[in-house]
Amino acid sequence: MIIVLKQGSKQSDIDHISEKLQEMGLKVHVSQGEERTIIGAIGDERVLRETPLAANPAVEKILPILKPFKLASRDFRREDSRIRIGEQVVGGGSLSIMAGPCTVESRDGLLTIARAVKKAGGGFLRGGAFKPRSSPYSFQGLGEEGLKYLADARNETGLMVVTELMDPRDAELVNRYADVIQIGARNMSNFTLLKEVGKLRKPVLLKRGLAATVKELLMSAEYILDEGNHEVMLCERGIRTFETDTRNTLDLSAVPLIQSMSHLPVVVDPSHAVGRSDIVPPMCMAAVAAGADGLLVEIHENPEEALCDGPQSLRLEDFKNLMEQLRSLVHVLGRTL
Repeated sequence: MIIVLKQGSKQSDIDHISEKLQEMGLKVHVSQGEERTIIGAIGDERVLRETPLAANPAVEKILPILKPFKLASRDFRREDSRIRIGEQVVGGGSLSIMAGPCTVESRDGLLTIARAVKKAGGGFLRGGAFKPRSSPYSFQGLGEEGLKYLADARNETGLMVVTELMDPRDAELVNRYADVIQIGARNMSNFTLLKEVGKLRKPVLLKRGLAATVKELLMSAEYILDEGNHEVMLCERGIRTFETDTRNTLDLSAVPLIQSMSHLPVVVDPSHAVGRSDIVPPMCMAAVAAGADGLLVEIHENPEEALCDGPQSLRLEDFKNLMEQLRSLVHVLGRTL
């Protein structure tokens, strides 16, 4: 249920109504837009029908939220969410670039990549310190050492750090180093992990599962939002189909579909979707044309020697060229990079 307050409502009105809802045993989520303030009340909605809350002079109307993903829905928030991370803002018309290696391999290598991302105009450095791999014998990441290298790169370049959290037991450790916590596709339905990051109050990049529907992705986001963390970004990274010439199938229709259903920013990861570096640039352009709020791109100073996902990683020079192409495209679309 959402309680829409009248324009010009005071903070004291918001606090009073929120306290009343909490006394009813409901969870309260406040969304303050440019024109209206909406209070989301999550729980047994029968108690709302039994209270004269609508008689409060600050209340304009009370409406049910029909979607199962209540806090992620457009019903709860009409305006697009804009998530500020340092000096970067994801959503609201600008295009955010998150680039870096699949896994952090060495300090020097990471610094080389970070400098290239910064010089090309990117705002985020992505890199895994803990990596889920299909084979238990593959490189699993450097752990805390890798997190320290990411922090070193941030200190030198000013780039915001995006890195993956796999285990709730590592939540405090990753939270200490990361600016954005990524939840990978294989953990999209790990609800214990989602609840944990919901408590951290740090921006989260939630990737769509390999065989998940858009609605299932939004329901997973709801677990994070329900814990009080409203800084959630959704990531389309390809889904598994019968096609074998690409790693996955990039579902670009998911971008406008999600944006019609939810206020949360949408990031696209073409690298994991196609698995081939030659197809990544055109898919980046297509994702921006589809309305993506950001791109997550894998790059490496020497893809042939990468310990993880070399075939899908762009060379640094190719990434530079891609950024120049993206600038031309966003200019035509009336957006900023």
